[in-house]
Amino acid sequence: MTLDVRARIQRYIRIAVGSDINDEDDIFELGLVDSLFALELVTFVESEFGVVAEKEDLDICNFCSIAALVAFVEARCQNDEDAGRTWTSD
Repeated sequence: MTLDVRARIQRYIRIAVGSDINDEDDIFELGLVDSLFALELVTFVESEFGVVAEKEDLDICNFCSIAALVAFVEARCQNDEDAGRTWTSD
C-alpha cells in the first residue's frame, strides 16, 4: 500500500505545485501553495483514499509534505481497519 499511496500523492502534489519536490519538502514553508490548497489537499485525500479527516486531523503538519500526507493516510487507513472498516486501493 505504501508505494501506491506515495505515488498517488506525489503525482497530485507535483502537478499542483508545478515542480519536482522531495517527499520531505514543506510545500507551505517553501511558498509553493497557499491555505486554499490545504483545503484542496483534504478533499483530495478524502476522495482519493476514502479516509475522513476529522476536526482534530486538520493540523497543517499532516498536510505539509508528501511524507506527512503518506503517514496521515496510512494512519487513517490503519485506524479504519482496526475499527473493522476496509480500505482498498484502486
